[in-house]
Amino acid sequence: MRVTQVLQFRLVLEGIEPAVWRRIQVPTDFTLARLHRVVQAVMGWQDYHLHQFTIAGRAYGVPDPQDEYEVTEERAVRLCDLQLSPGDRLNYLYDFGDDWHHVFELEQVLQSDVNDLMPRCLGGDCSTPPEDVGGAPGYEEFLRALEDPNHEEHAHMKSWVGRPFDPKRFSVEEANQRLRKSFRGRRAVNRS
Repeated sequence: MRVTQVLQFRLVLEGIEPAVWRRIQVPTDFTLARLHRVVQAVMGWQDYHLHQFTIAGRAYGVPDPQDEYEVTEERAVRLCDLQLSPGDRLNYLYDFGDDWHHVFELEQVLQSDVNDLMPRCLGGDCSTPPEDVGGAPGYEEFLRALEDPNHEEHAHMKSWVGRPFDPKRFSVEEANQRLRKSFRGRRAVNRS
């Protein structure tokens, strides 16, 4: 049996109560660019916006030659290059307008059979806010409008979101389906 290292993270979307979180496992050979795809899949984001990782004060993402702010190319950095230990944290910002701040906390470094299917979501709680809702304050207002049929924005918010929205709903199976779709043709995810 060939063995590979796997990192288990708890990913939390900050500024939302009750907490929106996911527990994920990813191989250490994943780049930060692939970790970004994992976040998009398990959180249910649509990858419409810019993003950036910050690790030990250094920014990683997609460099823009027009930008004076220095960003290291995320496709060039593998998780194993970061030499992470349990308890270490990574910051991830998605959508520079809504400012969705996420924190990854490394829970464990595991050994796994190289044939195990990765990445995978092991658990989580609560629905991710819809894209472009206006960050944490906009999400709070969105929820107030949805909950109150007499709210002046109730009908608009219901039609804007376009589907029934339950802020407490999370399905690990659906998160793993999105991962499988995102990583189709690569190492898939375990169906469990």
